[in-house]
Order: sequence, then C-alpha cells, then structure tokens
Amino acid sequence: MKIYLVGGAIRDRLLGIKSYDKDFCVVGATPDELLKKGFSLVGKDFPVFLHPKTHEEYALARTEKKQGHGYTGFICDFNPNITIEEDLARRDLTVNAIAENEQHELIDPYNGIQDIKNKILRHIGPSFKEDPLRVLRLARFYARFKKYGFKVAPETMELCKEISASGELQHLTKERIWIETQKALTTDNPEAYFILLKEVNALKDIYPEIDALKNCSENLTYHPEGESFSHTMLTIKEICKLTKNPVTRFAMLLHDIGKIESSYDEQPFPYASHRIKARDVILRIKQYSKIPLDYINTAQAVALGHIYIGLTTRSAEELYDIYQYCGCFKEPFKIAILSQCITADYRGTLNQSNKKFYAPYFFTYMFNAAYKIKAESAIKLGFKGKDIGIKLRELRIEAIQKAQKYLIENFGDVK
Repeated sequence: MKIYLVGGAIRDRLLGIKSYDKDFCVVGATPDELLKKGFSLVGKDFPVFLHPKTHEEYALARTEKKQGHGYTGFICDFNPNITIEEDLARRDLTVNAIAENEQHELIDPYNGIQDIKNKILRHIGPSFKEDPLRVLRLARFYARFKKYGFKVAPETMELCKEISASGELQHLTKERIWIETQKALTTDNPEAYFILLKEVNALKDIYPEIDALKNCSENLTYHPEGESFSHTMLTIKEICKLTKNPVTRFAMLLHDIGKIESSYDEQPFPYASHRIKARDVILRIKQYSKIPLDYINTAQAVALGHIYIGLTTRSAEELYDIYQYCGCFKEPFKIAILSQCITADYRGTLNQSNKKFYAPYFFTYMFNAAYKIKAESAIKLGFKGKDIGIKLRELRIEAIQKAQKYLIENFGDVK
C-alpha cells in the first residue's frame, strides 16, 4: 500500500499560498484493509475514508468510465492494481493532477508544475468532456486564481464550448450548480466565474436570466460598457472591494435583473420599472435553483432599494417603503448592505470608479432620522392598537422629509 498527497494542497504550496485541506490517494489497498487500520468509511459514490487520528480524507485510487448523463453518470473501478498515474488521469486540470509520495517526491505526469509556472489552467485530456460539472469547476478555479495572473488555455475554452453545445450542462443538479457558484462568490474575482461561463456559452443553461442581461442596452453616456451584463460584472468587482459577504455579492449579481423584463424605451427613463419587476424574476430563479432563502431575500431587497439619484427630492413615502421592505427597521445593519450596493452600482462603470460619491451617506442619514422614531412616540400621542403602526409610519416619513430638507439646504442633491 502506497499513500500520496494529491491535488490542491500541492498546487497551492507550489503557488506559495495557504491551503486548508489535504487529500490523500491510496494505491494498492482495498476498503477492508483500510477499515482494519482504523479508517472510517464516508461517501456514497466512491470509497473515501477518514484517518483515525487526523480525520483527513483518504480515497482509493480509481478510474472512471462514462455511462449516462451529467457528472454522476460514471462507473468507477477501485481495484488495487490502479496506479497513481491512472488515478491522476481522471482529474480535471493539470494543476490539480500532481501527487507527492511518502519520500516527498513529486509525480507530475501531465506537466501541471509547468502550467503552474506559466499560470495556465488546462484540461488533462479528452475525458474532461465527459463531466459537465468541470465547466463550472474551471470557471470557479479561474475566479480564484485570476488575481495570480492565471488564464485558461485556448484549447480548454474550446472544449468547454463543445460541452455547452452538447446539452450535457442541462443534466447538472441544482445542488451542484449552487455549490460551485457559492464557492465562486467567496473568491476575489467572482465576476470572472460568470464571464467565463458566458464566454463558453454555458451561462444560458446555468442562469439564463443573468445571461439575458447581455441583451439589455445601456445609455453610453452613463454606461460606456454598453449593456447590463458588463455593467453587472463591474459592480461585482466593486462590491468585492467593500465586502467579503457572499450574500451581498450575490445580491449585486441580481441588482439589475429586472431589466430583462423591462424596456430601454420606458418613460420617464430607461428601465423605469426594473426595480419592481426584479422581484418576480428573482422568484423565478429561486424556483429552479437551490439558492438559500437569505440570498434570495437580500437580492430582492437590493434590487428594489438600489437607488441613489435624487434622494433629497424623491418621495419620502417611497424611501420609507424601501427601508421597510428591505427590513432595515427590524435589522438596522441592512442599511449598510444597501449602502454598499448602491456604491458598487454607481462605481460599476468604465468612467466613474474613482469619483466622489455621497449618496450612501444621504441614504443612511435619512434612514437614521426615521429609525430614531420609535413606537413610544405614537403611544405618547394617544394612539392604540393598529393605529400605533399607522402613526409610526407617518412620523417616520416626516422625519425623512426633515432630513431631506436639511441635506438639500446644506449639501444640495449631489451624488
């Protein structure tokens, strides 16, 4: 029996970055042998064992044969005669197909070390095409390693396009799609995940609504990027400068999603109804996905509340309703989320990423003025029962109006 350290731990070490997991491959052993040594069996699809002391994962070397659709349509062989080179051959990318033996010698049959040096993400061989999930994994690795200068090999891009054209992506489960997406949202460049999926024609099968943003034209004066998909990708880059929270980043991804149901020709301005229509589009996405409810709720709130134009002249009733709908009065920290998102929305263009922007301060100042008004104020005025809530709304709207007046007298209606 031989044990090899494999995969990401070696890749990350060669890159000089911290790795959080260690995976091991066991060659020349059977499940019974590992169980006798105290390992515990986990996993349903193939034998993975936990070390009795370290609890690190040890998998038997295996080969795979495609049978059926999707990423689960494989027959696996775990016989003890399988070599480490054969096990590495079934992996996705060359940078993930490096092993280290117990003498700390590296086994690199697919030139992964050279690809790490050249900053290239490259598939190992034609078997990459058999597993459609690898398109999403590639996009996620690209999002993670883009900051180190990595690019995807042209031949790998072409192979991903072939997978997209085959229809295999339609067999991926909701759970696996979301797992890869959620991991991508935690990287430094989550926009790269969606851009790559778009470039290989995979996004239309994974998130068709996001893909459709490419068809939404923008005013070139304000959005020289030209259309809503590119704008959205820029806003994701901006929101990543402000927060690591994947929930907020996902909300930014969908902040303009209502534009696919709106029109550039709407009056008084293009896509006038897109903030309202976003709610139903996001609910549609929820129906075919496994996106957690807190992601969905935050996305709906940001889609409705991402306003920054004319805050001091806008209806105080509208502002109150936005604060209320977004849950800011119950959970005041949500005003920070909205402020981060309107900042990312404003800066997410090709021409104003470095301009001064005051709207978040205005937005927060008006909310704080309203939030200071509590139910006790209505009770002291003699209101009871449901009339307390009605009066409280009235008092908070008055507070917003006063705040608007103060802001415009001292600062004007500036962004």
